[in-house]
Amino acid sequence: MRSIYVLIAFLLFYLTSIGRPLAANIENETPMIFTANNGTQVDAYQGQLMVKENRDNPSSRHIRINYVRFPATRDNAGPPIIYLAGGPGGSGIRTAQGRRFELFMAMREFGDVIALDQRGTGQSQKPEQCMATNQPDISRLYDEASWRLLYREAVRQCFVHWQQQGIDIYGYNTTQNALDINDLRLHLGAEKVSLWGISYGSHLALAAVKEFAEHIDKLVLASVEGLSQTVKLPARTDAYFQRVQDVLNAQALGEQVPDLLKLMRRVHQTLNDAPLELTLTRQDGTAVSVPVNATHLQRTASFMIADPGPYLATLIQLYQSLGHGDSRMLQGLLQQFGYADRPLMFDLMPTAMDISSGISAQRLAMVEQQANDAVLGLQLNFPMPLLANLDPRMDLGEHFRRIPQSDIPVLVLSGTLDGRTYPTSQREALRGMSAAQFVTVANAGHNLFMSSPAVTQTIQAFMRSKPLSSSVIQLPLPALAMPAR
Repeated sequence: MRSIYVLIAFLLFYLTSIGRPLAANIENETPMIFTANNGTQVDAYQGQLMVKENRDNPSSRHIRINYVRFPATRDNAGPPIIYLAGGPGGSGIRTAQGRRFELFMAMREFGDVIALDQRGTGQSQKPEQCMATNQPDISRLYDEASWRLLYREAVRQCFVHWQQQGIDIYGYNTTQNALDINDLRLHLGAEKVSLWGISYGSHLALAAVKEFAEHIDKLVLASVEGLSQTVKLPARTDAYFQRVQDVLNAQALGEQVPDLLKLMRRVHQTLNDAPLELTLTRQDGTAVSVPVNATHLQRTASFMIADPGPYLATLIQLYQSLGHGDSRMLQGLLQQFGYADRPLMFDLMPTAMDISSGISAQRLAMVEQQANDAVLGLQLNFPMPLLANLDPRMDLGEHFRRIPQSDIPVLVLSGTLDGRTYPTSQREALRGMSAAQFVTVANAGHNLFMSSPAVTQTIQAFMRSKPLSSSVIQLPLPALAMPAR
């Protein structure tokens, strides 16, 4: 009778293990029903591991890293695939719940798929948000030097605040984040892992290549941010707007906007010559008069250009309206984007990650020189390079920023209308990866994974080690038509 129970237990284990190359009894994992935002539910495992907050500190405490594991859907699948969210500060688990859920499910053909919440993000252990005490006065027009001083002092306050809570702020950098991935690999019992990341997630993946390349099978990267590219080159943002102009011309919208860059520069000059006085509503409901110059508009624009679509179309309409002397749309946008009377608030992970990845003195000089003439100045990179070298102990240095060298197979997906990471920069970041295959997604933006079924098909072909059908995925022109005035 006992042997029958043993046989039944074995059969149950076998049936529940089909398509799951990693055992279901991984330490600190429990079964769960994972629910996507569209209501779809799938079986998964929620897990956690403890890692050192700062491996360079012998007395470092341990912090918790959380993840969700989606088991592979076939036998003999490949190594686990770890998704690395962008930001920095994005949540892999939340990403899996959203628009990319179907891609997460498709990737299960090739191995267990891990939605990772990086240290200090999402469900992982993270320090509480810090509110600085030196609140900016929005009724005052700050010059660049005054604003830089105020903002840097606010971050310093928060660093002290976190340290007083026993948090090692020097552990929140991309190298420590990459070593978490290796600890996760060991936790899963895997000899190798594949890394799948976008934007900052690609930055993190490249750091992982430098730390444990021998344990990485494949890389799928999109909208790549190189290890020296935390601060983007302002002149390349101008080149991006020229590509936007090409789209406008192709849609016969060039008559309405014959020269977008010229329009933007003219509006900025007008605002700097005579700042607008706009009335915004405070959180307590009272009104406040706010002076607005070109810097405010440049910063607003920087939040609206990642992807072609409604935000970009709205931005073009905004410049048109300001070009005609109408500020009502700007007033509404500033109110909507939270330009209100509130203290400066910071999360440790994204703040420290940017500062620690840093920028070389040579690149900073180039950025500042280009910013003098570039249409968005330094604002695309906010809050960098404003916070560059705030704490020299944080900076990971030139060794970190050096381009990685490896023959790991890499698929690189770049959108021609990506307003944050640019195709030319992405190729530069990966010139040391000898097995990189580049696919241009024409008319796609920064968040391109779900822009076309062809993107998923290209990733699948790469993961199967099959030849790619094309180096270009052609998308339709984005809708940039402006509503009638």
